[in-house]
Amino acid sequence: MNTLGSLVISLAQVLQLLINIYTYIIAGSVIISWVGADPQNPIVRFLRQATEPVFYRVRKIMPKALFRTGLDFTPMIVLILLILIENVVVKNLIYGLAQKLLAR
Repeated sequence: MNTLGSLVISLAQVLQLLINIYTYIIAGSVIISWVGADPQNPIVRFLRQATEPVFYRVRKIMPKALFRTGLDFTPMIVLILLILIENVVVKNLIYGLAQKLLAR
């Protein structure tokens, strides 16, 4: 069972890494939106392509009142969701499962 526990820990670490990378991608997208960078730039296109599908889905379920403020709260909501996923799913569930497997 130690092998399976180690595999589950590795999976949790990979998920944490992916969440961290996507957090940096969101931060880059937000900064790019503030400075008004050239939309033809490959980095800008990558950041938009990586974030807009997620932002679009979140914007569809957001209350319309948040759009009247002039601020886009979508990145903040996505970051909060990523933090919840990392803490609840990765740290509690997956690491907890790995500890149970390694204890056997």
